[in-house]
Amino acid sequence: ARIPYFSYVSMLHLYESFGWWRQPELRKIHYAEEYNELHHLLIMEALGGNGRWRDRFLGYHVAFAYYWAVNALFLFSPRAAYEFMELLESHAVDTYGTFCKENEARLKQLPAPKIAVSYYKADNPYMFDDFQVSKRPKSRQPPCDTLYDVFQNICEDEGEHVKTMRACKDYSKLGGMIVSPHYQSGTATDDEEEAKILNEKRRRAWLEWSEEVNRASTAEEDF
Repeated sequence: ARIPYFSYVSMLHLYESFGWWRQPELRKIHYAEEYNELHHLLIMEALGGNGRWRDRFLGYHVAFAYYWAVNALFLFSPRAAYEFMELLESHAVDTYGTFCKENEARLKQLPAPKIAVSYYKADNPYMFDDFQVSKRPKSRQPPCDTLYDVFQNICEDEGEHVKTMRACKDYSKLGGMIVSPHYQSGTATDDEEEAKILNEKRRRAWLEWSEEVNRASTAEEDF
């Protein structure tokens, strides 16, 4: 599930290089989505999901082909690439939901893996909040005491990915719609505000310097 988000970020970098599109907020959200899926993977590995060599071998090679296939799809139709991931994440919601329902009693008897606790109970949930474009930062603080909580959280994560992919499909409105929840809610900290002011000062200083260099270069040509 991580691979398409790798592909989206790669293709957006390519679009920027060609001058076709520039939207850093969108790349930031896809990075947060990949970070979320990374922790799903780490949780599954902590539960023994990567124990067999043949599973790892198959996963590595399928991921390689999967990455380039999504790159090609995104190149020809970003909307189709996002719709593909929407369908995939919707299937994940159904799968995890069914699994939790059928194994609720057993899962509630088992403890949550440490990696799950460290992710869902992190002191700084910035990355966790950032991929959930339908929610305000820190509005979702899920429990993580049992393995049932973990799989319920993963199921809800996949549901948030579905919402983000649906929004991304409207590619003509990306610049106005798909931005970080932190940006939407205006919850920048004092440090972030100070950083913005400092960056603006640096930007103005750079522009002044470049104008001075241009004037000097023009003067030399006239001479």
